[in-house]
Amino acid sequence: MTYIRKPYNSKSRTLKASALRGALFAAVALLAAGQAPAQAAPRHAGQGDWLYLTVTRGDSRSSDTRGTLLLCDPPQGHAHAAEACAELGAAGGDIDAIPAKGVFCPMIYAPVTAHARGEWKGHQVDYTRTFSNACGMAARTGSVFALDS
Repeated sequence: MTYIRKPYNSKSRTLKASALRGALFAAVALLAAGQAPAQAAPRHAGQGDWLYLTVTRGDSRSSDTRGTLLLCDPPQGHAHAAEACAELGAAGGDIDAIPAKGVFCPMIYAPVTAHARGEWKGHQVDYTRTFSNACGMAARTGSVFALDS
């Protein structure tokens, strides 16, 4: 078997590397653009009760934010939409009024910040609270911020 060695072409390699860097930069820019809506509450054109919910794990410098739109007429938006809408309905849309669950949470500091913005029965909702860990958040807010299935 005979191998034919092509001559080294530094110009071709430089162009390929530049194209690869450009494509990588474009992909990162698209991903970053996809993350931006998690920070802003979208406008919901329909009627009814709705909240844009986000949960940020870590301290204030963290970028680990997950979010979803919770619609309650009919319940949809995240894995526990029906339960979350029922709990909010019983509390009159006031997240602080959701009864705390009697659970024991570990005393491990792993902060999570819950944020809700939207409308409930015609009133604006803007809720932000930082909890010492996810267990404490779940105990105080029920299914509302249970975004993970």
